[in-house]
Amino acid sequence: MQRNILITNAQIVNEGQIIKADVLIKDGLIYKIEKEISAGNSQVIDAEGKYLFPGVIDDQVHFREPGLTHKATIHSESRAAVAGGVTSFMEMPNTVPNALTQELLADKYRIGELTSLANYSFFMGASNDNMAEVLKTDPVNVCGIKIFMGSSTGNMLVDNEKTLSGIFRESSMLIATHCEDEATIRANAEKYKKQYGDTAFAAIHPIIRNEEACLKSSSMAVEVAKAYNARLHILHISTADELHLFTNQIPLAQKRITAEVCVHHLWFDAGDYETLGNLIKCNPAIKDIHHKKALLDALLDDRLDIIATDHAPHTWEEKSQGYWQAPSGVPLIQYALPMMLEFYHQGKISLEKIAEKMSHAPAICFQMDKRGFIREGYWADLTLVDLHNSTHVTKETILYRCGWSPFEGRSFRSAITHTIVSGHLAYANNNFDESVKGQRLLFKR
Repeated sequence: MQRNILITNAQIVNEGQIIKADVLIKDGLIYKIEKEISAGNSQVIDAEGKYLFPGVIDDQVHFREPGLTHKATIHSESRAAVAGGVTSFMEMPNTVPNALTQELLADKYRIGELTSLANYSFFMGASNDNMAEVLKTDPVNVCGIKIFMGSSTGNMLVDNEKTLSGIFRESSMLIATHCEDEATIRANAEKYKKQYGDTAFAAIHPIIRNEEACLKSSSMAVEVAKAYNARLHILHISTADELHLFTNQIPLAQKRITAEVCVHHLWFDAGDYETLGNLIKCNPAIKDIHHKKALLDALLDDRLDIIATDHAPHTWEEKSQGYWQAPSGVPLIQYALPMMLEFYHQGKISLEKIAEKMSHAPAICFQMDKRGFIREGYWADLTLVDLHNSTHVTKETILYRCGWSPFEGRSFRSAITHTIVSGHLAYANNNFDESVKGQRLLFKR
């Protein structure tokens, strides 16, 4: 039996407004929201001067388990997530082995049940030859189908047009896609291997994985989705060139085609390769500075629907290799909310918009059951933020198993002080309570 929790004097950031109120949590749910609530026998958290957000829902992470646990585990990365105010995550299928069968997918859920401090869901992976397995996926308890359209990841590159059309035609589930055109990337890579050989450097990454590769693949995904009226969600949009594919003319709940932007594409630009090199090598690539502004504008006007991380850790040793050998991916989940709050301090985005894009929108987009909002009767997934207490990124504070962050040595002007996961106070003032694990996410479909 979970103890009741009463949060008092909170500035609640929710559904486009900020109000001061108390929140009573009972049996894992938000039981009451009122101006003043009597404590009774509840554990009291005084939130005076702090802001209460719905917990962040990250719809794209790579936690590396099973098979790549030298980089990360569901346990280690979910702890980092919770410390960063992330209460729920959706994890990708390119683990080892790839989650391409219902049995392998179930194995990941068993690991999540035993070890995840945050709420969890795992995507079912698609390949050129597993459509029958894909179509067995239960839409009520699995977040979606993941297709790598032009990203060679083991057996997960789907480049067979018949298979691709079949999944879009037959599946009623949300289909999430990584969109980069493989032929374009290979041709560019061959050209620069001849030019630079082993002296290649990270700054050529956005030239190899360029705007053309992104737009060609994203356009194809949209075209196929429209042909079959499929539910398409394009992950990590990274270019201004792709933004015309998306609309802000209808409510999110009615959209059949949605898109996310990731924190690193909003934060970094091609000029940062000079100092960070392979540490910010990721797919799709971080590109020229004008894309960064265009992506933020599209986020603010609702052409882009969700903010995510694409958290993808690799070891320091792996990242320290030459450009061609260093893997793509950046660990980001612990500092994603502080990054967006930094944009707030810079006057670029409101607190209400941060809550919308990091919590409300993922819940709507994925049709999550009683998550993503601070509402009576909803699960108590909550994050308490102090806008006047800074977060310093050091080796000692980084919780990822890989042990590094591109933000090491930097300070953010806000701090996450408490994170409540399904009514359990999982994190408070740098201390964890792992006695209760997160829950499997469910979807109203």
